[in-house]
Amino acid sequence: MTREHPPYVAVIGPGVATAEETAAAEQVGRLLGRAGAIVVNGGSTGVMEAASRGAASEGGTVVGILPGFDRSEANEHVTVALPTGMGEMRNALIARTADVLIAVGGEFGTLSEIAFALKIGRPVVGLGTWDLVRRGEGVAGVEAADDPDQAVELALRLGRT
Repeated sequence: MTREHPPYVAVIGPGVATAEETAAAEQVGRLLGRAGAIVVNGGSTGVMEAASRGAASEGGTVVGILPGFDRSEANEHVTVALPTGMGEMRNALIARTADVLIAVGGEFGTLSEIAFALKIGRPVVGLGTWDLVRRGEGVAGVEAADDPDQAVELALRLGRT
């Protein structure tokens, strides 16, 4: 028996984010919280904290998959803190947990999460993130968005398919 659940949307991005990335991530989180999605992220600072804050402001649920062993490492907006003790290797768990990922900005950790997601067939929406090409063509599974509203709309559509 398959149980219906709200979409699990990972919002990924750098732990040290620009003001623009922070604002975009917070708006993405707010829109996802309003839509009833479960927000998944690394539970830390930067884009993760901004998305968590946005979702929490709308009463949303935020799952933080933490790199360390201590729940107290989670930012204050995380609803469910899951310590893994896996460091950056937790990025695979974030990709596996989500139905769809939204990448806001990004460093190499974000790139690894995108790669894990694509490897297992999870769609990715990019908002000012890595420009990925393979043999001169865009990478299948990555949709570019121009703003937070479009990113969330795409993610909710792709996450339900």
